[in-house]
Amino acid sequence: MAPPANTFASRAGSALRAFAEASQDLLVQPTLRLGVTGLARSGKTVFTTALIHHLVETHALPAFAAAQEGRLRRARLVPQPDDDVPRFPFEEHFATLSEARAWPRSTDRISQFRLEIAYERAAGWRSGPATLMLDVVDYPGEWLLDLALIETDYVSWSRSTIAGTRRPGRAEIAAPWLAALQGFDPASPLDEVAAERASDAFKTYLSALRAGPEAVATTPPGRFLMPGDLAGSPALTFAPLDRLPDTIDLDSLAGLMQRRFEAYKTKVVTPFFRDHFQRVDRQIVLVDVLSAVDAGPTALAELEEAIDAVLLSLNIGRNSLLSRFFAPRADRVLFAATKADHLHQTSHDRLDALLRLLVSRAMRRTEAAGARVGTVALASVRATRETTVHDDGEVLRAVAGTPEAGEIVGDETFDGQSEAAVFPGELPARPEAVLEGAVEPGSLRFPRFRPPLVRPDHLGRPGHLPQIRLDRAMQFLIGDRLT
Repeated sequence: MAPPANTFASRAGSALRAFAEASQDLLVQPTLRLGVTGLARSGKTVFTTALIHHLVETHALPAFAAAQEGRLRRARLVPQPDDDVPRFPFEEHFATLSEARAWPRSTDRISQFRLEIAYERAAGWRSGPATLMLDVVDYPGEWLLDLALIETDYVSWSRSTIAGTRRPGRAEIAAPWLAALQGFDPASPLDEVAAERASDAFKTYLSALRAGPEAVATTPPGRFLMPGDLAGSPALTFAPLDRLPDTIDLDSLAGLMQRRFEAYKTKVVTPFFRDHFQRVDRQIVLVDVLSAVDAGPTALAELEEAIDAVLLSLNIGRNSLLSRFFAPRADRVLFAATKADHLHQTSHDRLDALLRLLVSRAMRRTEAAGARVGTVALASVRATRETTVHDDGEVLRAVAGTPEAGEIVGDETFDGQSEAAVFPGELPARPEAVLEGAVEPGSLRFPRFRPPLVRPDHLGRPGHLPQIRLDRAMQFLIGDRLT
């Protein structure tokens, strides 16, 4: 059977847009498009805010060559290229961090910004002034795993979602939903009210999962818990059903669910993938490894599976001249373990090693496609400093900062104003030991610290947000385009 005409039209439209963008990049104005992605609570908003902050203020970052060598002349926010995508609210987020000393609200929709970066080329035959347009697209982490639905049908998704309730630690959370599920007969006549009740029960289950120990991972559909302007639409009113027949009657409840599942893929997921993910040149994937470690081996396994599913959906590989014009690929991917400031620096290499273990399968596949892959343990905004504490004559390597009001460590509840030194614990030297259960769930201490107090320097110039290896991430992602 020939593919539908709209498939050809869609592919042709994507190719023409890619050709136009690549032509502008190669012939008119060099442009680099960076995708910032990550699972829930991985720190995407903080990373993006800190990236803009350091580029606009042209800070001399040690590992970011253009800035450290003094070749970064100016960076400024300019109107973004896509008028139908909301602008990333940098000013609001930076004020929240630096003035209110609070973490900005999580990303709840896609957003974008463009930076015009003026720099001096490195010495050589191309030396002299140049300009790079950096387009950054920030994606809600809750939407990422929806990409795995593109190649899935309704029956397979229903069965795998129900099977997922049998994973360790899920039985109690899933029990109310599984009980409700028995009240819906897939073969019953099409019923809008029944569809809404089934969808509401499923969304309640997803909310309970997100609030539980597996909050480091996600279970699609992501838009169910963060619908945006699609709230209440039929495309978000479906759910898995049990006891599905091999052949589904289109006029049955299962037929209605199947139709809406396909509509969700067609109207929501596929355009998101086509219009944004397929257009990036570089990709950073932020990962909250520490939360998964603290939740235990089951959560780590969930996280590894989620990362792998995301990378399978990305368009990654080495770009040729033709692919650059017609089917651009992300030729560099950076995996970043965030919140490194919650650990003493002596554990940072161990955090990086654990991240590499979790993403090793995805890294091999990405490298085989011709893309360059890197890992880093970073803190986009460093909220702590290193210190030591004494415990029964033993000197422990700790971190100190201002825990948020209500945070509890041991028997102490913090007020949000007082500083405290906390021994977070240590990661094992052998990363495999974490997957084997060497770290007891809940044994690490990771209170939520407030952002640091940012003071002007001794000359009265505005202070800057401290960071850990953000400069290394910047060098990997855009450094080669500023030489």
